[in-house]
Amino acid sequence: MKILITIVLVVSTFSLQAQEKYMLQDDSTLKINGTSTIHDWTVAAEQLSGKLTADGQSPKSIELDVVVEGIKSERGPTMDNKMYDALKKDEHPKINFTLKEVKSSSVLVGTLSIAGQSDNVEIPVALDHTGDNIKLSGKYGIALADFGIEPPTAMFGQIVVGEKVEVEFALNFSK
Repeated sequence: MKILITIVLVVSTFSLQAQEKYMLQDDSTLKINGTSTIHDWTVAAEQLSGKLTADGQSPKSIELDVVVEGIKSERGPTMDNKMYDALKKDEHPKINFTLKEVKSSSVLVGTLSIAGQSDNVEIPVALDHTGDNIKLSGKYGIALADFGIEPPTAMFGQIVVGEKVEVEFALNFSK
């Protein structure tokens, strides 16, 4: 029995040591591209935080947070405030992605939480693991209705945001 316990402890120790921890770097980018009845638009997330644990070449856990108030548009505070209201910033100040599994080397399965609603998602990614760095990049379409988000409007309803947006990301994690 002592031998069995010793073997389990040794194997557990090696398994824990094999997982490496990475932190999201400041050069990471996340943009949201959308449309409206007047023009296309892009907003950029300026406040991201995240951590990743990898076992060899494959991510085992990812936690990514985007501060809603840190998402900024080129059009100024009026558009920003309409976006914050749609995202329910006061009640839900962060957008979160949590990895559940790696479906293949190019698909991450996880839970995406926006505006207080969560949905299981499969996000296609390009994964580049070089030295002490892991880069995840890709694009993912989101239907606002899937998260209970009413598309924002302006000018008494004359300008309406499209029902879908595309998230474009390049996330750089380093040890």
